[in-house]
Amino acid sequence: MMNTKILMLFCFLFTSQVTKTATTQPENLILGKWMSTQKNLIVNVYKEGNEFRAKVAWFSDKDNPAKPMASRTDWRNPDENLQQRKLLGMDILKDLQYNPDSKRWEDGQIYDPLSGREWSSVVYFDDQGHLKVKGYWHFEFISKTLTFNRLAK
Repeated sequence: MMNTKILMLFCFLFTSQVTKTATTQPENLILGKWMSTQKNLIVNVYKEGNEFRAKVAWFSDKDNPAKPMASRTDWRNPDENLQQRKLLGMDILKDLQYNPDSKRWEDGQIYDPLSGREWSSVVYFDDQGHLKVKGYWHFEFISKTLTFNRLAK
């Protein structure tokens, strides 16, 4: 009887520790909702298999109040078949893989709906804990970086 209780306690503690470790692994630190420092975009970073991705969760539509966010489409996309897809909920970041040596998420692709172009991408944290998303063309020094802050749950 006593051995059964000890075994059950051990199983509970082991399961709790495995669950805690899975959610605090360094590669999972980017999961969740993030708002741009310009406060005009919110993305939801999620994991699908071993790949990290991000969807548009919200964006400011103050530039044209007559055309609300929910009605806007990807009309600048060079692929005519994609021009009618909604911007809201669209994946804009894909293929990111965590590199434990550099402590960055690398080899990703970021889509810019303002230009209809896709760029190579890396994601990392700066010293202040901001999430930096860099889109670049061939070389990282030819890039544009967006900065995000985590939204409270």
